[in-house]
Amino acid sequence: MNAQVEIPAEFVRCLETQRAHFEANRYPDYAQRVADLKALVRMVADNRDALVEAVNQDYGCRARFETSFAEIAVTLDGLQDNIKKLKKWMKPQKRHTDPMQMPLAKARLIPQPIGVVGVVVPWNFPIAMAMHPLTCIFAAGNTAMIKMSENSNNLARLLRELAPRYFPEGKLAFFEDGGGRGPMFTALPFDHIFFTGSPATGKAVMANAARNLTPVTLELGGKSPAVVAPDFPIETAAQRIIWAKMFNAGQICTNVDYLFLPENEVAGFVEAAKAYAAKHYPDINSGDYTAVIDQRSYDRLQATLADAESKGATIVNLMPDQQPDASRRIMAPHIVLNPTDDMDVMQREIFGPIMPIKTYSSREEVTGYINDHPRPLAFYAYTNDRKLADWYIYNTLSGGVTINDSLLHVSVHSLPFGGVGNSGMGHYHGYEGFLTFSKMRPVLYQGPVRGINMLLPPYGPRAMRMLNMMIKMKS
Repeated sequence: MNAQVEIPAEFVRCLETQRAHFEANRYPDYAQRVADLKALVRMVADNRDALVEAVNQDYGCRARFETSFAEIAVTLDGLQDNIKKLKKWMKPQKRHTDPMQMPLAKARLIPQPIGVVGVVVPWNFPIAMAMHPLTCIFAAGNTAMIKMSENSNNLARLLRELAPRYFPEGKLAFFEDGGGRGPMFTALPFDHIFFTGSPATGKAVMANAARNLTPVTLELGGKSPAVVAPDFPIETAAQRIIWAKMFNAGQICTNVDYLFLPENEVAGFVEAAKAYAAKHYPDINSGDYTAVIDQRSYDRLQATLADAESKGATIVNLMPDQQPDASRRIMAPHIVLNPTDDMDVMQREIFGPIMPIKTYSSREEVTGYINDHPRPLAFYAYTNDRKLADWYIYNTLSGGVTINDSLLHVSVHSLPFGGVGNSGMGHYHGYEGFLTFSKMRPVLYQGPVRGINMLLPPYGPRAMRMLNMMIKMKS
């Protein structure tokens, strides 16, 4: 164990239990993996109401529809997709052999489980962010220890109660956070660590993992931009962007963090955004709109608005006729016009219902700004011009892209999800998730006739002729 960190005994004991479980069956067969995935389906489906209520308690007010849709339905859909495709994923892949191994040798790539995986879960979508990687982990045949966020203690306690009804501790275990347990958890010598959170914490996780040479998948955040081209209907763009900004009160790592608009479209966007908010949230305190997770985050968001206003930005409340319940941390969505880079709103990921809008006059101005900043987790371009959409794709780099909408690439199970650079490393979801938690092990089956025998010492004229022929064929 890591001598620099005092690790709780329950972590150590559970890791030992999971190692023993894995060693007893290092290669779960297809039937066992499907059984594990189906048990996960039952755990989520059987306890849907309790899971939704636990998340609601942790938030203070979490729209139950949003939890059921984004966390329960999408999780179950991903599980069924894995079950459907798992047999194909598990098959060894044929690979070509080189001339020295022909004609009877065979090369294969065999996916094998890597062992015990540690998962660190954020608070914003705590069911989904636990279950999505877990789906991939079980599909690949591994075991999992999962540490929940300190803002998800009600859910963590529920999952700790539920998991033993469906799985032995050697297969799956959940843990609560609090008291600085995060660094202790990632100090464990896992076979892989999967972390979702901020870039700053991701650096600490990576440093911890390096002490054990533990591979990591980091799903981080950052400031994900969007751009609306002059050809795209501004009302449609506003509806789709503000839908994303108000979903979960903007507390989504792939949310639009700032927006580029043509200067003559700003007024139309603001009016369409106000109309969308009024139509879809006639009562912001009704329970359909999610609260900011805790008081510290609420105060930070309010201070972000105050900082922008004090430095010359124009603040537009999209729901001026409503009175959000501040005691429940209900915060109306706001637009920040004329933001500058010295403002807090442009310095860090917002993670809340605030939308800065920058204006632009050329596509190069947009990509230049994006590329001068850390690589984002997502990028959104709104245009009906396919060539322009492709230009934006090939002249920027982000974790993922949605064209003419926001967020939705994340829900496509056949697309891998992951960041790049400051927004993360590695992928999960679907087949790429299966690969992340598998060792794609290369195996050569040597045949009875060994071609390399023609190149054995002593290296006489025959060996030299063969070598020269090989070089000439490849030159």
